[in-house]
Amino acid sequence: MRLVRRFLHRLCLPRALRPGCPPGRVSPVVLVLLAVAGLWLAYRTWQPALHEPGARPRVVTARGNLAADEENTIELFRTASPSVVYITSIAVKRNMFSLNEYEIPQGTGSGFIWDKKGRIVTNYHVISDANRIEVTLFDHSTWKGVLVGVAPDQDIAVLQISAPAGKLRPILIGESDNLQVGQKVFAIGNPFGLDQTLTTGIVSALGREIGTANGRIIHNVIQTDAAINPGNSGGPLLDSAGRLIGVNTAIYSPSGGSAGIGFAVPVSEVNRVVPQIISKGRVIRPGLGIRLAGRRLSRELGVDGVVILKVQPGSTAARAGLRGIREVRGGLVLGDVITAVNGRPVEDYNGLRDELGRYKIGDTVTLTILRDNSSQEVNVRLEAME
Repeated sequence: MRLVRRFLHRLCLPRALRPGCPPGRVSPVVLVLLAVAGLWLAYRTWQPALHEPGARPRVVTARGNLAADEENTIELFRTASPSVVYITSIAVKRNMFSLNEYEIPQGTGSGFIWDKKGRIVTNYHVISDANRIEVTLFDHSTWKGVLVGVAPDQDIAVLQISAPAGKLRPILIGESDNLQVGQKVFAIGNPFGLDQTLTTGIVSALGREIGTANGRIIHNVIQTDAAINPGNSGGPLLDSAGRLIGVNTAIYSPSGGSAGIGFAVPVSEVNRVVPQIISKGRVIRPGLGIRLAGRRLSRELGVDGVVILKVQPGSTAARAGLRGIREVRGGLVLGDVITAVNGRPVEDYNGLRDELGRYKIGDTVTLTILRDNSSQEVNVRLEAME
């Protein structure tokens, strides 16, 4: 009892509650306790009920019809996605201790069905290092891919699978020569292994140039802001009619992810190259029928341009009078040096090949050559070169 009185004295409760407390004095501790109690009672009084028995789902607001462009996109994906495939390149490794071989996934990419005979088009860089290739169709069935041929200069490869025709829906072929900046485009692929992904965007620019894995340049490339991520390579770029207008081949991104700048090989180039691969296993390109020196030899000789080493007898270059390096009186005489094609300067073999690649077999080009320290022009018809 003495302890209780001592405690009440320290709290200094009102005299009615604690005898001996000086009149008119209230302890600050009591005030704090009373304030907390008052706030707690107010909170409990005004607090809404946390639980309500019999609560029901809210009424769904009617959405109405989809917008016309939404319906078009949905139909486009429904129509085109069965033509898109998922490609896995598999490498064969050997255990350094047991010498047993084992397979590991080398990379993934996308592709699309070219025809009812099971031809699949993808990027060359998707399958370039593969020992074995698997192609997964829209229905998730997987088939062995056999390499038909490649066109590294265009980053294009053609595979063959043995799936029945009923499982194959060839993609619709469009055109790329009349594309306009701002036109809507759609990319379908398998980024990061995520099956059948649709991204949308526009044609951001035309006439771009990008380098390939073998150091060559692809001209007239389509630039788009449709998201193209790792795994999209080899997949189709479509117009708003669901037609193929390009093959997604690269992104520009320091981090490796989509940064809004993607590139696609135009369908005009794809439609030119793929039939050649199917018929011959390789691409027949326009050429001159000449052998050329490398840049190192040109530099050693102190010339700016491409030195002709040899002209094939009977070639269009021979008929045009072009000369290679030849022996005169026991010494070698420098052949013609090609410095430009139709006025566009060339510095080495790759530059000349890129310029000739702008034309078709049978076209006539004007070569600017350096002969006997004087510049002159020669017209040469391009012929088929393997």
